[in-house]
Amino acid sequence: MILKSIDSSLVASLLPSGATAVGFGDYVGSSRIDISTSITQDTGSFFLLRVKVKVVSPSPTLLLVPTSSELFHHRIVLLHCKRSTGMVQLRKYPFLILLLIYLGIQVESDASDHSYSEGDTIPLYANKIAPFHNSRETYAYYELPFCSQDVVKEKTPNLGEMLNGDHLVSTPYKLEFLVDKDFEVLCNKTLSKTDVSKFKRAIEKDYYTQLYYDDLPMWAFIGMLRNNGYGRIETEYSLYRHFDFQVFYNKDHVIEVNLRMPTYSFTDITEDKEVDVGFTYSVKWKMTQQSFDRRMEKYIGSSILPHHLSIHHHSITYSSVILLILIISLLTFYLLVLRKDISKNSIDVEEDQVISNQEEIGWKNVHGDVFRFPQHKSLFSAALGAGSQLLVVIVAFLALGLVGVFQPYMRGVLWKTLIILYALTSLVSGYTSVSFYCKLEGTNWMKNLILTGALYFGPLFVTFTFLDIVATFYGSTTALPLKAIVMLSLLWIFIASPLLLLGGIIGKTRMSEFQAPCKTAKIPREVPKLRWYRGVLPQMALAGILPFSVIYIQLYYIFASVWGHRVYTLYSILSIVFFLLLIMTALVSVALTYFQLAAEDHQWWWRSFLCGGSTGLYVYVYCIYYYFERSDMNGFMQTSFFFGYMGCACLGIFLILGTNRDRESLLCNLLGVHFSFWN
Repeated sequence: MILKSIDSSLVASLLPSGATAVGFGDYVGSSRIDISTSITQDTGSFFLLRVKVKVVSPSPTLLLVPTSSELFHHRIVLLHCKRSTGMVQLRKYPFLILLLIYLGIQVESDASDHSYSEGDTIPLYANKIAPFHNSRETYAYYELPFCSQDVVKEKTPNLGEMLNGDHLVSTPYKLEFLVDKDFEVLCNKTLSKTDVSKFKRAIEKDYYTQLYYDDLPMWAFIGMLRNNGYGRIETEYSLYRHFDFQVFYNKDHVIEVNLRMPTYSFTDITEDKEVDVGFTYSVKWKMTQQSFDRRMEKYIGSSILPHHLSIHHHSITYSSVILLILIISLLTFYLLVLRKDISKNSIDVEEDQVISNQEEIGWKNVHGDVFRFPQHKSLFSAALGAGSQLLVVIVAFLALGLVGVFQPYMRGVLWKTLIILYALTSLVSGYTSVSFYCKLEGTNWMKNLILTGALYFGPLFVTFTFLDIVATFYGSTTALPLKAIVMLSLLWIFIASPLLLLGGIIGKTRMSEFQAPCKTAKIPREVPKLRWYRGVLPQMALAGILPFSVIYIQLYYIFASVWGHRVYTLYSILSIVFFLLLIMTALVSVALTYFQLAAEDHQWWWRSFLCGGSTGLYVYVYCIYYYFERSDMNGFMQTSFFFGYMGCACLGIFLILGTNRDRESLLCNLLGVHFSFWN
């Protein structure tokens, strides 16, 4: 197993004094090295990594650490430590950081550096099979009676691969480096009636299989449906029995691999009877000038075709124009209103005395209630904390995407990264929720902290448990094994929960008092009866239209990537759209909050949050539209996965945008009240 990289500067900072790094395959003197390791915890703040080194001649201690010299060129690095003992001490917290990074390492090719010599065997792995239109309904490769080896080897999956339903197993294909083959016999197999029924059912549902050769993905359909064209039209089931592999190489590296199924090479399995099938394959090697470092550009290029970029650019331009118009309109409106207020506060004393006798109307009339604390302040603070955490997760995720972490078909990296980010940012939710709750004069901060941790994780956990039960019932590879459940539980117990508690403690100890620019009246002012269109639901419907229009185009491409077979790598465009979404939500928040206060309705806290999060409801409505109109998904498992996980995603959007809107509304009220009443 080859371990993915960690930053070299981090490794350097953790090395003992006098330690140096050498690459795998380099010589340390003339020693031949065999390594086994074990971890123990010493008293105090040290972990001990015991390294047993078997050498031909005396050699210094070696510490095994995963690293990488470039994006796809992985190797193992041995840290050469000038110590005579067999132990290396690492400080506790840096070691925990390394351990966390180790949880996220990626299982790569069997070759350490993807370099081969002529005749070297490069294993071809099969990942999974699935109906083409149901991307999450995946099954193990050997659920269908394909040719198999006597002993099938399974690649040990990492956490991300298990979450993604990846299950790599060996196949009997032998594709030696630079060795051409013509109609090589894979196996001769007699398909029983049961086997024929399985293949027919798979062909009818457009099943495909995913293969990996030197970490390069390929896809192949199991077979096809055909009409005989004679007399009464009847459907024939044709099973592909020959694969044509075309492999491109540059020097000692595999650059590209293509798979083709000739239409002339199939077996008719329409009748329910035993069928003798001879499975064969051919391999052709061709030279290319493309470098090894750029071999994944083939998959990236499918998402940046000119017509796709044109659509994205038009979408951003359209959103920017709407945003500019909204900014100009709001600035014009507020300048006129504030100028009127300034002129009222700047008149001479005699006029001021006359006007003071007149009853003020509008939002200035509720200045004594505008900063009255909201109802259910513990729940409100928890929502702000959960939303702030998810906002940090999205920003960090987009930043990693911009620097090229999420390359196409790096199995499970995306889901693994999201889980680790969510666990690490629990500190943010704990701090934000408890600090704000204490500002609102809350007393039971521990109850608030528990509510914060459960507000988003609770629905996510219930949804995940239900869908995992469904996947287990269907026998799908998306059902998590016990190992993954244990890893997620440990991550939650030992990383997320302590960080949540730590954030709460910091928020409580470093909390500052809520300082409003004016005093709050002792008796709440009665809210006048409002027209129907000023109610919560009409305002939510109105508030979500413009922000949703910003992300409408991107939603299709994201859905087609997550629930289909498109590749999405335009993280720069996605970051711009997300930034525009936040700005649009904030501006709409300022406008609607002003209109609400102008109607002398001072209960703006929850209204602002709900109206900001209403975009999440629009996204879920789009989910329904996408499922029925833009996709061919079907079946209970795929449907439950789609609506279940999209429900959790839309809840996250609701919390993020509600948090963003509420903070903007609070800032607007603080500035507005302070300016109008104290200038």
